[in-house]
Amino acid sequence: MTAVASEFVVRSRRVVVDEQTRPAAVHIRSGTVVGVTDFEDVPGGCPIDEAGDAVVMPGVVDTHVHVNEPGRTGWEGFDTATRAAAAGGVTTIVDMPLNSIPATTSAAALEAKRRAAEGQCFVDVGFWGGVVPGNASELPGLAAAGALGFKCFLVPSGVDEFEAVTEADLRIALPVLARLGVPLLVHAELPGPIEKASRQLAAPIAGASGDAPDPRRYATYLATRPTQAENDAIALSIALCREYGVRTHIVHLSSAAALPLLIDAFASHCPITVETCPHYLTFAAGDIADGATAFKCAPPIRERENRESLWAALAGGRIQMVASDHSPSPPALKQLGSGNFLTAWGGISSLQISLAATWTGASARGWSLTQLAGWLCRAPSRLAGLERKGAIEVGRDADLVVWDPEREFTVAGRSLLHRHALTPYEGGVLRGVVERTYLRGQRIYQRGQPMRAPAGRFLTRSG
Repeated sequence: MTAVASEFVVRSRRVVVDEQTRPAAVHIRSGTVVGVTDFEDVPGGCPIDEAGDAVVMPGVVDTHVHVNEPGRTGWEGFDTATRAAAAGGVTTIVDMPLNSIPATTSAAALEAKRRAAEGQCFVDVGFWGGVVPGNASELPGLAAAGALGFKCFLVPSGVDEFEAVTEADLRIALPVLARLGVPLLVHAELPGPIEKASRQLAAPIAGASGDAPDPRRYATYLATRPTQAENDAIALSIALCREYGVRTHIVHLSSAAALPLLIDAFASHCPITVETCPHYLTFAAGDIADGATAFKCAPPIRERENRESLWAALAGGRIQMVASDHSPSPPALKQLGSGNFLTAWGGISSLQISLAATWTGASARGWSLTQLAGWLCRAPSRLAGLERKGAIEVGRDADLVVWDPEREFTVAGRSLLHRHALTPYEGGVLRGVVERTYLRGQRIYQRGQPMRAPAGRFLTRSG
């Protein structure tokens, strides 16, 4: 028997460890994994969480979450978002620099966000800073204050306080990021193709009645966000990545047509990575009903064939990770009454169910639990520089999710812990029920029981 001085052990017949799934015992002391041994290798008298055949996996690291507090806490807040995260097996979130007010584009704004979050976080929280026109001088201070990296938009973001950048703006900011050694996250759509498509959509159609396209139809909205907008933005991002050597990360890829560009970049050792989201892997444009604005997001959900190409790229390592892009808003902004896709707010609420949604699609296609842990845990932790997260290994934080990958549930928004119940997953059947979630060895969630006091910490790249 291995001599491991454990405070307690979590063990299961299915532990995702060392890029395999096997029977194992995870030994925990002072919030840290101190050993991973054979299933039977447990000191006598040591407390054990017997998970049986449930899966024990690293806690999910979600690097794309819009918490919106302060300033738009009515959209989402740290209390509700991190409760939902814990219930969904997510032990670390990284908050986006918008849609809060102020946006996280200065060290002072980051401090305001930390003050707002203090004492409310049920999971660990990191923060991305923002790159906007004219704030290059703020970036070193933001990094010194703990920003894990920086996010920019190449197309209007939808909120006035977080402006889109041009290539010229990036050429000012990128040398600063190169010196800081932190990644640039890019919302990769260019405005030109979107503006052109919108003008064409608004023009009378020759030989037709001249009526404008129906804004309640999803196809109308989809036509305004062509794949060219993504593809051209990704081409620009790759070119700048090659020129400046700044690690670049493409967020929420929806266009499979951009994959050849990315594959070529990978082959030339360009330091670029890419994520997609559960909604792009779950839904298809042709299935979205008229007026169902809960599905609106940008970039948009595309065709079924596009979805399958994203799955193939994910399984083949050409897309490295999955993040939720949890971007909720008050239901009124979704314009459910009119169902107008062109004017409704774009954003999907899914933080609590991202693990289940991704696993539902992955298991149906024959992908494994170890692949799932790579997409949801290990790769996101690398992106954010969180060396103590993302895997069950000695010396890492004892962040664990215990879940049943065979059990199904029907999504009911009212039972989710997000601030608002509206979600496009409403009524859908997903696989994967979270039973317990551990944060640094502390059980922060158990299904059917009240949640304990907030135990989350603020994270920096050093951990």
